[in-house]
Amino acid sequence: MEETAPVVKSRRLPAQGHVALVAAGPGAPDLLTVRAVQLLSSAEVIVADADAVDLARLHAAEGAEVQVAVDAAGLPLDQAGRSALVIEAAKAGRATVRLIAGDPVLDGSFLNEVGALRRARLDFEVAPGVSEVTGIPAYAGFGLTGGRTRQVRVVDAHDTQLVWAELIDPRITTVLTNGADRAAEIADLLLAAGADVSLPIAVTRRGTTVDQRTLVGTLGTIRSILKGSRQAGAGLVVIGQVIDQREKLDWFETRSLFGWRVLIPRTQEQSGPIMELLRLHGAVPVEVPTISVEPPRTPQQIDRAVHGLVQGRYEWIGFTSVNAVRAIREKLQEYGLDARSFAGLKVAAVGEATVAALIEFGVRPDVVPVGEQTTAALLDDWPHFDSLTDPINRVFLPRADIATDTLAAGLAELGWEVEDITAYRTVRAAPPPAETREAIKTGGFDAVLFTSSSTVRNLVGIAGKPHHTTIVACIGPQTAKAAEEHGLRVDVLAEASTVPALVDALAAHGEAMRLVAAEAGEGSWRPSRRRTAARRRAT
Repeated sequence: MEETAPVVKSRRLPAQGHVALVAAGPGAPDLLTVRAVQLLSSAEVIVADADAVDLARLHAAEGAEVQVAVDAAGLPLDQAGRSALVIEAAKAGRATVRLIAGDPVLDGSFLNEVGALRRARLDFEVAPGVSEVTGIPAYAGFGLTGGRTRQVRVVDAHDTQLVWAELIDPRITTVLTNGADRAAEIADLLLAAGADVSLPIAVTRRGTTVDQRTLVGTLGTIRSILKGSRQAGAGLVVIGQVIDQREKLDWFETRSLFGWRVLIPRTQEQSGPIMELLRLHGAVPVEVPTISVEPPRTPQQIDRAVHGLVQGRYEWIGFTSVNAVRAIREKLQEYGLDARSFAGLKVAAVGEATVAALIEFGVRPDVVPVGEQTTAALLDDWPHFDSLTDPINRVFLPRADIATDTLAAGLAELGWEVEDITAYRTVRAAPPPAETREAIKTGGFDAVLFTSSSTVRNLVGIAGKPHHTTIVACIGPQTAKAAEEHGLRVDVLAEASTVPALVDALAAHGEAMRLVAAEAGEGSWRPSRRRTAARRRAT
């Protein structure tokens, strides 16, 4: 009888979640690698260091769990505690990201993170980030080699085994991590070891972020420079001739609005390029909803107008805001209709955002003002009613309940019969958080951008008047008039009534202030910082 081999039953292992170790990098949120963003946006659990929590929340998917690697007292967990959170999530079958502040490959924490995962028999991948050793100097305006300098030495400023005499060669760039708070002591130790008193040194804190501050001097002067700066905290120290490159390569801290906190009173639904445009100039935009857009209290009028639009009642329809486009689009969709309902209808629009919203819907306007995006400019381009060429003399204007009648009156003078219909209501939004209101009133914002008269009225109504040191920028004459009526000093008026022109005008104003501050030897041209410094001098 033939013997049969024993049957070996395999033990099914529980499913384990994917684990990724992601480096947050030197600080700027847009310096994350593409792979890091992919991993964060697909994670079910993100275990983040306290300094990287904002990055985690920025890229986390809806419903993802962000765990901060701190204890009940808010203190950082040790390696065992951090690893326990990752291992628990992964063994529960959840896709897990361990988001590590800074550069774990450089500081050695990467090895400890990997060791814990190996012991737990978990597979993992690594997404390294931009190193602070190269990233921060690049943002501070110099490289690490060049000229006679061909070597770079990276050391930990708190290494007790450092031999300072080995760090004084001017042909070698020395990078000291975690050295900012010891910079003056480091300079003294190098001088005592025989370094040249004129050797350049740079101290950069909060590198690559809009709060970056770089102090430059020599080993002989840096102590007094640091004392006068009133700065403190961790940062990077670089020593070497390469720092002289900063005179030509400094690009980040010299942006016209570098570090400015710019308040943007907006409607809750509005969006646009203004945030990104401000960031390109180095600003930190902060949006505060001031207006809530709601349907009309009695929808019968707008319902009849939309029926008339479909039935060919109008020759023209005019849009003066994104919200008007949205209101008509949503009303058409209620009836199962789309952009084809505009067939045979002439469309006029004012404002870049309004035109973009129409094109997105599938409607290309027939008339858009060239240059100034105002109702007056739209009237200049709107043709007179001609009974010989226009079969219908009616114009449909879907607008806000608080809109002025300037456009309707102007069209009537051109011979048109205007149906000015309330398509939506604008009501004040809820007040912003207490800390935002306090910043508005006390000068915590460097500038405020008003994009309409209603944003002026509503911001003052829900949060109070901006502090007199805050730069006030307005998109057009009517908005500026509303600001002045509320007791505000208008510092910046856009040459054209567009968002890009408004941001450009503020940037030009900021650049002028920067140049004046530079000539006076002042380190900051931010209105909020200058106010704080003035108060400090007074006390």
